[in-house]
Amino acid sequence: MDTWKKLDLLTGFNALEMQEDRVNTTPSKCSVEAIYLSYATLPNGKKMRLFKSLISSRCKNNCYYCPMRKDSNCQRAKFEAEEYARLIVNLYRAGIIDGAFISSAIEDDPVQTQDTLIKTLEILRLKMDFRGYLHIKFMPGLELDQTHHIMFLADRVSLNLEAPNADRIPYLSPDKSAFHQLLDPLRWAAQIRQQPATAKNWKGRWPSVCTQFVVGGSEESDMELLQTTAYLYHDLHLQRAYYSPLQPYLGTPMQNHTPIPLKRKVRLYQASFLLRDYGYTLEDFQFDQSAKLPLDKDPKVWWAEQHFTDTPLEVNRAEISQLIRIPGIGEKSAQKIVRLRKIHPFRAESDFIQAGIRIQHALPFITMDGHKACTQPKLPMF
Repeated sequence: MDTWKKLDLLTGFNALEMQEDRVNTTPSKCSVEAIYLSYATLPNGKKMRLFKSLISSRCKNNCYYCPMRKDSNCQRAKFEAEEYARLIVNLYRAGIIDGAFISSAIEDDPVQTQDTLIKTLEILRLKMDFRGYLHIKFMPGLELDQTHHIMFLADRVSLNLEAPNADRIPYLSPDKSAFHQLLDPLRWAAQIRQQPATAKNWKGRWPSVCTQFVVGGSEESDMELLQTTAYLYHDLHLQRAYYSPLQPYLGTPMQNHTPIPLKRKVRLYQASFLLRDYGYTLEDFQFDQSAKLPLDKDPKVWWAEQHFTDTPLEVNRAEISQLIRIPGIGEKSAQKIVRLRKIHPFRAESDFIQAGIRIQHALPFITMDGHKACTQPKLPMF
């Protein structure tokens, strides 16, 4: 099978894989080279083009949601490590990509599959002197030594937990009931990252770590997802948890599953960022009897309505930790408010506008020098 035929088969499964901070929700096909690209956004706002294709789609598992599950009759394909590495380097040198996301289905043995990914990684970094961005997937069941070796050479590593706990995994896969096989590599990565980086580390630092959940596939609640997310952020120091709504693929046991509301994914992301960056705890969120977040309101807005509607926050005295709980105020805006109010107190909305701070969403929840903003009621729509 030639390279382009393999790419047509293997890039078709990208929807199952981890996405970085997404610009597009689906890969885009480069019209001339017939290469599928995924666009990632870095913390500094720079966009990066990533080549995404599995090395192999030959899988030993029978995950209920996956179109390339073992019992599927889909056509399979596989790259050899050298062939795959050469393809990445050629695309990089041609200026088509900035990096690659290297993953695979699990073949007969996860350790051997991981060895194939490691061999590709070594060829790229040590033999071909590849300087681009590399995100490498951990295979469930890999060994500690493999984890450590990958951590020296990658920019980012990930392992998809898929479900929030051991009770939920069987809903997604009959072959992944050993939840520790999923969680242990993330624990190992956290332990490794606690060690000082050395000259052996790629770019002198350890890679970032992330995971992904299949939302709705295991009948899990939002509370369960956020409980695990909070543990990952606070105990294992993961950089990001991703939430991918179940896609009911034709020909899988879950093909008739009820579609997952897109709004649920949005609320989970909003809540997870509050847990990671804003000092919120699980007790800060309102859950209904099904332990799910309200779909009709941003969780930060809901919390502010409960705490600041009757007793608004005075912006000229509040701590940064209080200010960032106000809708529309992030950490940078809070720091700017604290710095500028020492020079001149904020007394009106115009003071914020003059300082370049967007304050419109925060006005119902704050006072400025003891006074609330005068806001005009919205006119009815005709």
